[in-house]
Amino acid sequence: MATPSVLFVCVHNAGRSQMAAGFLAHLAGEAVEVRSAGSAPADQVNPAAVEAMAEVGIDISAQSPKILTPDAVESSTVVVTMGCGDACPVFPGVSYRDWALEDPAGRGVDAVRPIRDEIRARVQALIAELVPTTA
Repeated sequence: MATPSVLFVCVHNAGRSQMAAGFLAHLAGEAVEVRSAGSAPADQVNPAAVEAMAEVGIDISAQSPKILTPDAVESSTVVVTMGCGDACPVFPGVSYRDWALEDPAGRGVDAVRPIRDEIRARVQALIAELVPTTA
């Protein structure tokens, strides 16, 4: 079976999608290909998101926001959108999920922690769905 790939998309690719990609890469390892992008990428990853992830032992400080491309969407098994609205292209055969999450932009780490924890729970559920456990 081919390795599933997940693309996390939000507007700036600076907070929610970067945290989700960080959790998926950390928790699923090589079992899932991880990508993230934004419809209007920011200049840098949100420092509060970097700090919140560092608190749980995941370093996303080297990541940089990337522009969303139709190729990235079309080549993904699952596309998880987080408030990118109509900017996300839709292709047949791609599974879409929309995660309604607060935008951490411009907020301090105290406000980002609950968003981070919600993302972790959703990523864990996604892994359980995509990666069959072997007994």
